[in-house]
Amino acid sequence: MILLRWVAIAGQFVAVTITPLMFGLNIELGWCYFAISISVIFNLVTGFVFPENKRLSERQNMAMIIFDLLQLSFLLFLTGGLNNPFTLLLLGPVTISATALSLRSTLVLCAMAIVSVSVLAFFYIPLSTLSGQVLEIPELFIFGQWIALVIAVVFTSAYSRRVTSEIHLMSDALAATQMALAREQKLTDLGGVVAAAAHELGTPLATIKLASAELVHELRGQPELREDAELIVEQTDRCRDILRDMGRAGKDDLHLRQAPLITVIEAAAEPHMERGKDVIISLDNSTGTQPAILRMPEIIHGLRNLIQNAVDFSKTTVWIDIRWTDTTITARILDDGDGFPPQLLGRLGDPFMGQRRNRKKDTSRPEYEGMGLGLFIAKTLLERSGASLRFANGADEAGYHSQQIGAVIEVSWPRSTIDAREGENALGYGENTRFAEA
Repeated sequence: MILLRWVAIAGQFVAVTITPLMFGLNIELGWCYFAISISVIFNLVTGFVFPENKRLSERQNMAMIIFDLLQLSFLLFLTGGLNNPFTLLLLGPVTISATALSLRSTLVLCAMAIVSVSVLAFFYIPLSTLSGQVLEIPELFIFGQWIALVIAVVFTSAYSRRVTSEIHLMSDALAATQMALAREQKLTDLGGVVAAAAHELGTPLATIKLASAELVHELRGQPELREDAELIVEQTDRCRDILRDMGRAGKDDLHLRQAPLITVIEAAAEPHMERGKDVIISLDNSTGTQPAILRMPEIIHGLRNLIQNAVDFSKTTVWIDIRWTDTTITARILDDGDGFPPQLLGRLGDPFMGQRRNRKKDTSRPEYEGMGLGLFIAKTLLERSGASLRFANGADEAGYHSQQIGAVIEVSWPRSTIDAREGENALGYGENTRFAEA
């Protein structure tokens, strides 16, 4: 703000100083320099009071912009009012307010700008030449100038406000997407750590059990010590069972990074399988061997959000149809709900869009508004994995199931982008290694 004001002060000083010399205009130089000097003093005081790393509050920012608006209006009053083409600069403070301040502050600044323009249409010191000729445009043009400035104030502030709001919403949505992806990545990494722990602890636990079993045999004549040895055997078996449940894979097991297609789909759908709706996963007329795909957090979390949306809005059933060819892999998520509102089909995937249908808030699911941030996160994550999404209603999809189809979401990947066996992302099967001899 201080830097911008120094630029404005320099421009005002040059304009006021050069105009009488170049165009022979008679203006109130004393008062003009007084207005400019007030701005200089204000800027110096502001720079002294506020350090460079100070972030101003809403009221402080608003006060600074109001000062700029009033100072510029006073200069225009001294130099012809709306006859002065520099009245266009009144849009500057309004635009800054619309992009940086709250709606309330922006409305106050807009009202002050309109009042200033209206006052300058009637009250001002006319511009005149050194010979005494008064420079004024016709009243009709003054009226047109006033109308244009009022419209510009309203339109510019509204447009700037809307663009800024969209940018902020998109930033918030992208931040939420990154958080969701980071969480899914941590869960994936945690699975690898757990599998590695199970693998590494298997040998020492087997040694402990062997040694403790021998102690049990050796201590048959010492009941107290034998009881302790049996407890060691029991707890060792318990540790073995826990590790078996946590996972048997090695620390570099390729199964942690790839899995059959239907396994990945089931992992995405698993949290919503027991929510009172039927979730049916089927292979839809696909030929050839089922592909193994990369276990990407983007794919699992993105599909999970889409399945959650389908379960939330379905009546009884959700279908997940999986298809693949030599070039594409496709998953269709269908439900028997009421479908997407037709007027919103083109906007699906935008963040904070509101509810899916114009209805009262469902008190049974207060934590989830639907058709907003969750769908945006799913779309963003899936597109990041190389997928393309299509949204439709079930009128054109009735051939898939005998029941009534509501919403349809089709997610399609080029097979080469997620296939874990063929193409540039192939992981291979790994190599078997020999156990180290004791």
